[in-house]
Amino acid sequence: MDVLYHRCAGLDVHAETIVVCVLLGEEDHIQKEIETFPTFTKDLFRLLKWLEDRGVTHIAMESTGVYWKPVFNILEDYFDITLANAQRIKNVPGRKTDVSDAEWIAKLLRYGLIEKSFVPPADIRELRDLTRLRKKWIGQLTAEKNRIQKVLECSNIKLSSVISDIFGVSGRKLLERLMKQGYIEEPEIDACIHGRMKGKRQQIQDSLFGTLTEHQLFMIRQSWKHIESLESLLREIEERIDQLLQAYKQEMELLVTIPGVKKETAAVIIAEIGVDMGQFPTSQHLASWDGVAPGNHESAGKRKSTRTMKGNPHIKSALCEAAWALSRCRNQRLAAKYWSLAARRGKKKALVAMAHRMLTIIYCMLSRKEPFREQPTY
Repeated sequence: MDVLYHRCAGLDVHAETIVVCVLLGEEDHIQKEIETFPTFTKDLFRLLKWLEDRGVTHIAMESTGVYWKPVFNILEDYFDITLANAQRIKNVPGRKTDVSDAEWIAKLLRYGLIEKSFVPPADIRELRDLTRLRKKWIGQLTAEKNRIQKVLECSNIKLSSVISDIFGVSGRKLLERLMKQGYIEEPEIDACIHGRMKGKRQQIQDSLFGTLTEHQLFMIRQSWKHIESLESLLREIEERIDQLLQAYKQEMELLVTIPGVKKETAAVIIAEIGVDMGQFPTSQHLASWDGVAPGNHESAGKRKSTRTMKGNPHIKSALCEAAWALSRCRNQRLAAKYWSLAARRGKKKALVAMAHRMLTIIYCMLSRKEPFREQPTY
């Protein structure tokens, strides 16, 4: 095999140490140096100086948890760094040491046998952290709302049977009055409900007649405080996300033209795949990276399981949510295609298939900087 990089290094990164193997020179005369560095920041800068003194131009390392991130942040401006998927560069079984791993990574890099993992720019990485954190907090918010609902059901308060969203405007006022005094008088109900809720006044009054104990009130109040705190934090994180998206205003405007894709989903798409589609050779590569492409498993001429491979779970879930919203759109060919697939293969497989198709459309839109266009179907 031809040598592509004559001055390269392989890094085996751990929580406390980094084992580095440097390979220098031509094929007939290879100089190898191995050194171990701690992972403190001052030692990472010492690693940077050590690599520069040896004229290293290319570096490869595994994407091990989050341990690679501080190393990558310090070295990315000085070297061509290849972040490798650990599953694809496994060493020979029975020869597992830190030194042999670093040397194996360096050898694979030397001959160009390591495929680069996608690492977005710094601002996209910040946006990615924020969108993932927002998703976590929304999950916690939903969990707290369910916890309040559970306590209300235990006390036989059937408010959710009458009001579809007990955390709407009317529902919140009723809950706040309930937490304040443990019960709601009949005249107080009229001051809490609005709009169409006026027609359900008697049903709401009957549903609020329960047996709330002091312990249950304490549980509801604690969850309510947590909900208010999470909602405040979510407002702050939304403001921060909007600030980072100012640089990608054009791409946001393009993405929201797709049926089923709203501002929040568009932010997740940009945060996870970026806006430079040159990172992926084709839309099929992107679909495979996201985990929405069919699997490829064939042996002895027989096609076996085609279930999707593991990919990026964050954008996959966002695309599946968008595909479900798209299926509810009227007079759209994509929606008609979803229901056609759902009738033959089931709704879950149809969702993944539509997520795959939407991702292909997104790839073309961001590559060409064109909005979504589709002829309606009648």
